[in-house]
Amino acid sequence: MNLPNKLTLSRIIMTIFIIIILLFPFYQVGIEIPKFNVGGIIISLEYVISGVLFIVASITDFLDGRIARGRHIVTDTGKMLDAIADKVLVNSVLIIFAAKGILHPLVPVIYIFRDEVVNALRMHSASKGIVVPAGITGKIKTACMMVGLTLMFFYNLPFELINIRVDLFLIYCATILSVVSGVQYYNQIIKNK
Repeated sequence: MNLPNKLTLSRIIMTIFIIIILLFPFYQVGIEIPKFNVGGIIISLEYVISGVLFIVASITDFLDGRIARGRHIVTDTGKMLDAIADKVLVNSVLIIFAAKGILHPLVPVIYIFRDEVVNALRMHSASKGIVVPAGITGKIKTACMMVGLTLMFFYNLPFELINIRVDLFLIYCATILSVVSGVQYYNQIIKNK
């Protein structure tokens, strides 16, 4: 297993830890999670730890592909693992935030629905030998989502101190861009038929 694939696997493992930290009922087993007051905002350590893991996982997403392309060791296994790791990381966090009432449930529904449609289109086009690369809209969508979720883990600080919800703005932008990029992807496939 090459280094990029190890980085991708580490992202999946970090995602599992994020899920456990965010969903484990610590209070039911007598563990009290420390909380901190930052400018009147109460911050729970479980979100800070999960946020740090999310940042590290997001960095591995950038590094694995860059290393694979730079060393000319791009593999089909690596591409598949990378796609799985990306979806598991972002979609798990979206679902958990929606379940906890931090985020509107429509966001993960739209985001995951779009992913499933695009994955089906990719499989269909790949079976016909057509490869449609990710467009700039998809890349902007990913950047908005990663930054928005990172801010959400950290209670939208420092923007929360001035009452500006940058985290939600970026996540909503990413959700809209996910639909736009899905339509663009569909149009590219139709054009290449």
